[in-house]
Order: sequence, then structure tokens, then C-alpha cells
Amino acid sequence: MANAPYDVLFIGSGPGGYVGAIRAAQLGLKVGVVERQYMGGICPNWGCIPAKALLRSAEIFHYIEHAKDYGLVAEKYGVDIAGVVKRSRGIASQMSNGVAFLLKKNKVDVIWGQGTITAPGKVSVTATEGAPKGALAAGEYTAKNLVIATGARPRVLPGIEPDKKLIWTYFEALAPASVPKSLLIMGSGAIGVEFASFYKAMGSDVTIVELLPQILPVEDEEIAAHARKRFEKQGIKILTGAKVSKVVKGADNVTATIETADGKSQTITADRLIAAVGVVGNIENLGLEKLGVKIDRGCVSVDGLCRTNVPGIYAIGDVAGPPMLAHKAEHEGVICVEGIAGLHAHPMDKLMIPGCTYCMPQVASVGLTEKKAREAGFDIKVGRFPFIGNGKAVALGESEGLAKTIFDAKTGRLLGAHLVGAEVTELIQGFVVAMNLETTEEELINTVFPHPTVSETMHESVLSAYGRVIHA
Repeated sequence: MANAPYDVLFIGSGPGGYVGAIRAAQLGLKVGVVERQYMGGICPNWGCIPAKALLRSAEIFHYIEHAKDYGLVAEKYGVDIAGVVKRSRGIASQMSNGVAFLLKKNKVDVIWGQGTITAPGKVSVTATEGAPKGALAAGEYTAKNLVIATGARPRVLPGIEPDKKLIWTYFEALAPASVPKSLLIMGSGAIGVEFASFYKAMGSDVTIVELLPQILPVEDEEIAAHARKRFEKQGIKILTGAKVSKVVKGADNVTATIETADGKSQTITADRLIAAVGVVGNIENLGLEKLGVKIDRGCVSVDGLCRTNVPGIYAIGDVAGPPMLAHKAEHEGVICVEGIAGLHAHPMDKLMIPGCTYCMPQVASVGLTEKKAREAGFDIKVGRFPFIGNGKAVALGESEGLAKTIFDAKTGRLLGAHLVGAEVTELIQGFVVAMNLETTEEELINTVFPHPTVSETMHESVLSAYGRVIHA
């Protein structure tokens, strides 16, 4: 492909695709991006960003409802769901337009349509609707390197297929015409509990059904238990070790049969049901089977540098497997193109990828959970610090929270950090940096944390692990 017009061609303009494309352009490569529907992918259009906009509205409404707790008086307030959705969709549009601007600024060609790899280095693009101004037309394109960045979509369970009216995916849940009086949510991962927090704040009677024994299954058990207690205190009903085995649709509601691990069953009728049971990679219609690209559990199989088993074909982001997070996709995009450009790219270390859930309370983590650390054979020291002992958290009225740290007792290496409480999705990056720098407990103990800040809970949790906690 020495005469190919593109050095790198991305299929998909999501966080992995557009970030990888920009980095490739910075390195002097000729770059193109094929996109079929949403500039910027799902994250800014129907995922991360608009969801956080909804949750911000819910958070502000929550504070207004509790104005009296802060010595304030608030009258004549309520929910304008159309206004809430309008704000969210406006932000989504702003972010999508921002991605288009960045690609244009970096001289990355945008080709609008459905891309199919017909041979190594060759992509056939079929036209789709909604092409933005300046996008190149569908047709045949060639590139020295192809990067699959097609993302993922909601997982669909047989017999509980979304219909956009009574059974929703996150697409419908992000733009409701009205707030349902009652809501049943299947799945208690990040998507499920975020929507539970939003709709509960908006006035819905919310029930979560989780197949596993623990909500937030990827999180540390202690942190998940703390979050569950807070959710239930808010009035969210939670059924764990349970599954939705059958759904019957009514005129304007659904009746779900719930089976529990002990063999019992019950029925729950709700206005709407949100299916939040995970996502699956968009691997169809790409020509991967014909090319012999290896697929593993519904995702493209790659090595640490995002290379597939077929030379010249790479995959990044959700389509390349878990964790299915936008920041993981972005980092993979950079790793991928730096490897293509001949730089010394470092393979992805998935233990260094933080996870953030923007429910109320927020949950954030990085590294090994306590259970995983023990299973891995580590002799560990565990530190804990409750937010009630933190002056800033108390002053904020956010005194319910917990910071937890896990260290290798032999080396002092930070193995994992887990937080639940106010703004912990902002705090976790401190621990991420520490882990990347291979910081030990001694360095963290000797670090001066500003006062008064919620970040002091992080310091105290480290002190706790080594018997030196001050404020608990």
C-alpha cells in the first residue's frame, strides 16, 4: 500500500477514533476518519456527556430540595423535564461540533458513511444520512493502516428487546418525553445506577434488579455495600441475586417477573423498563470474518499495542474489549498511532485505568479490589477513612463517604484505591498518578494535602493503612 492516500484510516470517530486521528496528524501522518452517524461517537452524543448533564440537573434539584439543611429558603421549584433534556441535548451538540472542529483544525479528512474493509488497506464506504458540511463522499478508500474504532451498543436480551416506548436503552432514557412514575432498571453497573440516581431525583419510584450478589459488580465489595446503603436510604429498591425472566407489555406499562436465587419469584409493574445489562462491540458489517480477524467474546482481539492478528489492521476502544470506557479508548488511540509511527509506545496496563460512576453518591476506583489483591496472593495493608472525619465534607453537607486504599505490605506499593462520596470522580486521579509513578506509602504519607479539602480523606486512608490515621 505504498501509494495509499492515507497513512492511517480510522473507522469510527468516537473518543478512540478522533483522539487517535488527531495524534496521528500531530505526528505528520495523513489521516482520515470514517463515520456513519454521530460525529464524536456515542460518548458526547448519547453517552458520557449528555448523561452527566442530566445528572448535574438532578444534583442541583436535590440541593434545592434540601435548601433548608443549608439555612436557605427555596420556594416554587420543580422539574421541567423538557428543559432538562434540552440542556443535555444542547451540550451533546456542542461537544459533537467541537470534535468536528478539532478534526478540521488538524486537517483530518472526514468520510461520511458505513465503512467495510474489503481487503487489507482497503475500505468501501456506503453513504448514510446526516453528512456534515465538508465531509468527503462515500466511495473506495485505501490506507497503509486501518484502525477499527466502531464502539459498542446496548446488549439486548431475548424476550426483552427494547421498543423505544416501554422498554428503553440509554438512548431513550437520555431523552424522555416525561418522567415515569415508576421505573424498573435491569443491571446495576455504571449505566444502571446512574439512571437510577437521575430518575429517583426526578421523582420516579425506582427498582434495580441485579443478577449478581453485589451491585456495581466491578467495584470493591465494601465500597459497593456503602453505595447500596445510600441508594436504599434515598428510597431506591434493590434486588440482587435476581433476574428478569419475563416481561409482559401493557398499554402504558410493563410487568416483569423477577426470579431470585432461592427459587422464589415476584412480579413488578412499572411504567418503563431500562435495559442496562452491558454493551456489545460493533463488529458486524466490517468484513472482519472474511479477513480472518480474530474475535473474542464479541470483541476484536488485540495485543497491548492494539494490533489484531492481521497485519495493518488495529482495533481500539469498546470494540476491542473491556474496560469499555472513553478514556481507555482515547489512550489506546494514542498508543496505536504512536506504534504505527515508530515511536516507543507503552502497552496498555488495564490495572492503571480508573473507573468512575457518576451516581449519587459517586464511585471511583483504580487498581485491585481488596478481594482481588488477596486472590492474587498479596500480603496487604488496607486503609479506610470515612468522610465524616473530614471537615470540608462536613461543611459541604456531604459527610457520607469512604476512602479505601490497598497496599502491598512487603513493598509499600499502592495496589488499589476505592472511593465513594462527593466528587470522588475528581479525586481518583490523584491515586492514578501515584500508581503510574510507582509511589510508595512513604511518599504518600509525606505528601502535604491542602486543607480544607475532601482530598484529605485520601491522605488519611493511607495513614490508616499504616496505623497512623489522625482524624478517626
